[in-house]
Amino acid sequence: MKIRAKMFLVVLPVIIVTLTVAAAASYFNAVNGVTRIAQKLLNFKAEGLRKYAESQWNLLVDNNYDSRPDMIFAAQTAVAAYAESILLSDTEIILALDKDLNLAMGTSPIEISGAEGALLRPLLEEESPGLLTAELGGKLRVFRHVYFIPFRWHLLLTEERAVFYADAEKIKLQTIITLGLSLGAAALVLIIITGHLTKPLGRVITAMNGIITGGNLSERVRVEYRDETGHLALTFNTMLKELEKAYDRIKGQAFEAVLAQKKEERIRRIFQKYVPKDLIDRFFASPESMLVGDNRKLAILFSDIRSFTTISEGLTPDELVKNLNRYFSGQVDIIMNRQGIVDKYIGDAIMAVWGAPVQHEDDALQSVLSGLDMIEAVNEFNKKQKELGKPEFHIGIGINYGIVTVGNIGSERKMDYTVIGDMVNLASRMEGLTKTYREEILISESLFEKLSEQGSARALTRSGGLMSAAMAVSAQVLPVRLLDTVAVKGKTKGVKIYTVRRRLGETEAQGWGAHNEGMELYYKRAFTEAAVQFEQALSFLPGDYNAQSLLERSRDYAVNPPPEDWDGVEVMKTK
Repeated sequence: MKIRAKMFLVVLPVIIVTLTVAAAASYFNAVNGVTRIAQKLLNFKAEGLRKYAESQWNLLVDNNYDSRPDMIFAAQTAVAAYAESILLSDTEIILALDKDLNLAMGTSPIEISGAEGALLRPLLEEESPGLLTAELGGKLRVFRHVYFIPFRWHLLLTEERAVFYADAEKIKLQTIITLGLSLGAAALVLIIITGHLTKPLGRVITAMNGIITGGNLSERVRVEYRDETGHLALTFNTMLKELEKAYDRIKGQAFEAVLAQKKEERIRRIFQKYVPKDLIDRFFASPESMLVGDNRKLAILFSDIRSFTTISEGLTPDELVKNLNRYFSGQVDIIMNRQGIVDKYIGDAIMAVWGAPVQHEDDALQSVLSGLDMIEAVNEFNKKQKELGKPEFHIGIGINYGIVTVGNIGSERKMDYTVIGDMVNLASRMEGLTKTYREEILISESLFEKLSEQGSARALTRSGGLMSAAMAVSAQVLPVRLLDTVAVKGKTKGVKIYTVRRRLGETEAQGWGAHNEGMELYYKRAFTEAAVQFEQALSFLPGDYNAQSLLERSRDYAVNPPPEDWDGVEVMKTK
């Protein structure tokens, strides 16, 4: 808010209050004076009318005519004539009402309705010496009431309220006009005074705006007064001199800062193609922390194109690169949209992680949803391949979840932000197992347990129950099927492996339920009962490789039981 406006807000209310109070006091004094005079005149006339009526009655009494109706009527007529003589305006009316409030005498014709009479009666019974107000003949009137006992008359000296208070209303209007003119004059004077006082400040502001818009530090403000505003102008000029000296240094530093920012932006744009944006932000915020490794739980995904060598032999190098780039573009978009990062490309394979450098509560779920999205995207990709007459791509995806080491690994001349550890190797080997188990996607036991813990996945039984506690997440639970317990190459401890779908049809769900129940019996060494479940699974899933394989294995174990220390582990010899 400008200083001038503030001065108005401070001074103008004081002026308004002062003038308003003075005008109000004058108005009320004037109105009270006028009203008092009018009231006294009305009282005087009422008293005169009463005395005249008494004199007429006394004449009748003195002459013993007070019992003669004709003489009483003559006296009443004389009172009516007197009432006519004391009227001062055309709107004034003097009337007499009998005990039933019927009109006994009136200086002008007037008709009092029943409703008006009902409101008037209590006022007349009070016998108040002051002014009364009531509606008479359809108009609001002020009146003075006198009760004359001999005639049993209620004498009313009345005047229209608007006429009675006409002078007061004129005074009110004049007071309002005078107040308005006074306030206008005060505001005008205040505008002139505040303008004179704030003019030097305005020149300082103009000079500052000129410097801001034009960058000309050579401008100066004229010193007009030897007061605070003059001192302000002098100080402002001194400040400009110092700013002018520092301006060259500021320009140089600003230029260097712009160059540094441009350089940083170029580095970011280049490296975002190779390194996640979150990692780059962390590096610029704390470069030294990026050289330190970190152990954390995260999800690792490996995806590989099956029979890629055969595909590459049927394409020219240019076609092969174009097809791969189009394939990678869709796959990478899915991973990044699901909060993952692409760790590296290994030929035609993709390695991606969830939980580094930034962790999210649903990293495990997002990794599995990414795998399902990637399979669906490949199906769409193959439709385009068919249209172009190019070979179709088929992929296998393995996903694991566990503790790995994450950080910048390499030398001072070349580093990679990556993850290493047994969990990474297991994810890679699970991708290789997709060929053995003829499934497009496999997930590890630790990942299934994490999803079950979060309520994101469940292993169906035929009754719809669960092998693991689970609940719906985002209105969706991923159905999971246990395939086997394997010990990958280089390991002796077995790991359960599962396949997963986004959703199942009714028949498929029955088959998966029977299969999962068969797996429970299988691990309990109830091989005959397990074989029955796998046979039922095959009835719902004709030709299913895994149900057929486990059926044959169960039948064999039913005849040739495994050793007592058997834990259901199948040792894999490949990859």
